[in-house]
Amino acid sequence: MIVFLTVRLLPGGLVDAIMADMISRSGERPDLDREAIERLLGLDAPIYVQYGRWMGVLPDPDPRTGESSYNGLLQGSLGDSLRSGDPVTTKILGRLATTVELGFLATVIGLLLALPIGIYSAIRQDTFGDLLGRSCAIIFISVPSFWAATIVILYPSIWWGWSPPIEVIPFMEDPLGNVGQFIIPSFILGMLGAGGTMRLTRSMMLEVLRQDYIRTAWSKGLSERVVVVRHAVRNALIPVVTDVGAGLPLLVGGAVIIEQIFVLPGIGRLMLTALSQRDYTTVSGINLLVATAVVGANLLVDISYAYLDPRVRYR
Repeated sequence: MIVFLTVRLLPGGLVDAIMADMISRSGERPDLDREAIERLLGLDAPIYVQYGRWMGVLPDPDPRTGESSYNGLLQGSLGDSLRSGDPVTTKILGRLATTVELGFLATVIGLLLALPIGIYSAIRQDTFGDLLGRSCAIIFISVPSFWAATIVILYPSIWWGWSPPIEVIPFMEDPLGNVGQFIIPSFILGMLGAGGTMRLTRSMMLEVLRQDYIRTAWSKGLSERVVVVRHAVRNALIPVVTDVGAGLPLLVGGAVIIEQIFVLPGIGRLMLTALSQRDYTTVSGINLLVATAVVGANLLVDISYAYLDPRVRYR
């Protein structure tokens, strides 16, 4: 509801953008006036009526035929784009695979960076390796993703004449080429959460390693690998898993910038285009999709507690 309302409060409304486009193409004022465009797009109705139509609880009249029908979220439709007229669902599905692949690889790379370094820093506390690991965490937290992405594109193009491809390589045509194209943007995006996860992993490992049952395991003569992997890591990962789930909105927000810089046709670029064009239905549809994904991911995180913590059981 908040996004549905606030996106309509952006300076320069949809009607102004449409009329400006029509004037720039024809060089003269369009035949349709503001009231006609608003009536054609259904923007002449009060905001609560527009929301009811988008939700599918109020009938949506066709300005051409005068017939009304229910065609909203409750009917399984995200509506049509107010700029192109294409179904919003079709536009999102055409970009979804790129964003999912980028987010998945970024999450995997972030965890591969954060967990080993965080665990090593804890079991080798106050050594040079610990200092190096903590320094890496600070660097990952401090470096802005847009700056790192710009540097990665700028200097290799100046020094070696290399620049990332401007078209996505389909996975089914060239799997290695597709993954190779996503490695650099995924690494930069994964750095967003890797630093915080690294520090949290180290802190939780230090806390667990000081517990009585860990001292008991050491006193029994168990090897370091058994004590760390079997007894310490599993209990230390519970807050880390929570942190990874809570960091998904940051991951999605960072994907908007990364997709724009690396020219990846994902949901993030679609959102930027929809915002610049004041395509209200597309913005609301993307927001709903992202919010649902974040809630679903946090649900999976909660379910994973039963595996990580034997004390947690769902009945």
